[in-house]
Amino acid sequence: MKLLIRWLATCIALLLAAWIVPGIRVERESFAVFGMMAIILGLVNAIIRPLLKMLSCTLIILTLGLFTLVINGVTLMLASWIARHWFNVGFYVDGFIPAFLGALIVSVVTVTLTTILGDDKKNG
Repeated sequence: MKLLIRWLATCIALLLAAWIVPGIRVERESFAVFGMMAIILGLVNAIIRPLLKMLSCTLIILTLGLFTLVINGVTLMLASWIARHWFNVGFYVDGFIPAFLGALIVSVVTVTLTTILGDDKKNG
């Protein structure tokens, strides 16, 4: 159930990012595009993001964790590239600044929605 809630929250967060950030666009605005993109982003975050964090550990420490926001932008750009080239999903990120802003929106919205919709620690 937690996984489904996180997936739904990420879908909504990607929808908001595409709606708000000018450099993020979707070929066909359908829930399937956002759903597939949420899966791809989740996989990139699970596989690539830990490697990027390990390689940039010094920068993360020197910036007191703020470099993690850069890593989030890079993972969103990478997920968009993978979605387009490997899965033919029309989700486009036009550069680093839109990726950075989009990742910031996705992070905030996902954390907020998962807290509201399914925080099992409250029932604990």
